[in-house]
Amino acid sequence: MSFPRSFPTIFFCCCLVFLWTASVQARPRTSVKTVQVRAENPNGSKSKLILPYAFPSDSMGFVAGVGGGMKGYGQDQMLVGGTAFGSFDSAVALFLGVWDYRPSFADRFFFGAQGMVGHYPRQKAYAAPAYRAGHPRAGSNDSDQNDYAEESGYDNWTDFKLEVVLPIGAARNDALQHVNLKGGLLTSAPIGGKVWNPMTSGVTTIMLRQFNRYRSFETPGGDLDATTHPVELAIGYDNTDFPNNPSFGCSQYLGITHDFGWLESPHEWTFIEFEASKYFSLGASDWAKQRVIALNFWTGDTPSWEEHTSEDGLVTLDNQPPFYEGANLGGFYRMRAYPQDRFRDRSVIYSTAEYRYTLDWNPIAQVSWLRFLQSDWLQLVGFVEGGQVAGDYTFSDLFDAWKFDAGLGVRAMFAGGVVRLDVATSDEDTTAWLMFGHPF
Repeated sequence: MSFPRSFPTIFFCCCLVFLWTASVQARPRTSVKTVQVRAENPNGSKSKLILPYAFPSDSMGFVAGVGGGMKGYGQDQMLVGGTAFGSFDSAVALFLGVWDYRPSFADRFFFGAQGMVGHYPRQKAYAAPAYRAGHPRAGSNDSDQNDYAEESGYDNWTDFKLEVVLPIGAARNDALQHVNLKGGLLTSAPIGGKVWNPMTSGVTTIMLRQFNRYRSFETPGGDLDATTHPVELAIGYDNTDFPNNPSFGCSQYLGITHDFGWLESPHEWTFIEFEASKYFSLGASDWAKQRVIALNFWTGDTPSWEEHTSEDGLVTLDNQPPFYEGANLGGFYRMRAYPQDRFRDRSVIYSTAEYRYTLDWNPIAQVSWLRFLQSDWLQLVGFVEGGQVAGDYTFSDLFDAWKFDAGLGVRAMFAGGVVRLDVATSDEDTTAWLMFGHPF
């Protein structure tokens, strides 16, 4: 959710409502399966949290709800969570999910399932069913920032994921990685990062994912909807020291997503993407216990994309993802100064750099009535981003008119998980995002 005009006043009490976005948004969807043991936690790998929260939002009004999660119960690596919230502007939603369940008959297989139903008063779509040739299409790289549809409607989705951890590298003997933390920093041996070799270092994961999403817009002329039922096959290689909060190493992700036109899906489409990240540790300093430079690159193309121009100059699109999938920029993870899915086209390129400065000082941990949050550290972040969407995957199209933004962030680790508040500014707006996990 974005907060372009007002910031949440209870930042650390809002994080669980955003757990769901970690799977359906842009960042790599394969993950290293870890069992984390915090030196400060007498329960070992077990942790749980139930929190009420409240925050103002331009898209939903004043929101209030309750969220909760448990990790390490039943299985050391498994996480179960959920949240429910509503607002006086008629927003209401319910989310439930389970991550990293390992069946007893296959110790290298991990299953996740999650879903959400919600109705929102102001949904935005930077998209149109057709446009005039020679005019910018809504959501294209040179489109007007006010060229969007905004209506109330539903956003319902389910997401099912099966991951297989290959018996190579750090996972040669065990699919689970056991890590020890003190003050939120790794004290056990790094999982990877010293050499790039999937056979000897890091964790390689193959993922099969099937997800479904339905979005509706309740217009005066009737309801409009956008539905998709794709399948994704991907491989990810994480060669960092500690995947939840890397200080050195790298990661790569290659995925292909295809919608076969099942059920209500109006198009059959394919999207191919590649992402890479690199981390450099600068060590500690007088005021920081960790300093990291983090770099990220992402690109993708939609080879199924087709454009048709009629005799009267009307352009329509076929075999394309819905406006919230595929080659998109804007939102939680990429081009954070812009609204969710602000830019959309056939192809995309994106890069970013962050400076992550983890303070020696942690004021949250010093407040007695906040100790239940299990706060490990506080981090200051500066970042810059650049990227472009284009109608063709060519150098000239992808590098002729980049969008840029820059911002600052405050991040914290609670019970081994990262929560962030990022504020970014661009030529269009200044936007803030409250989110779970680093953007990459």
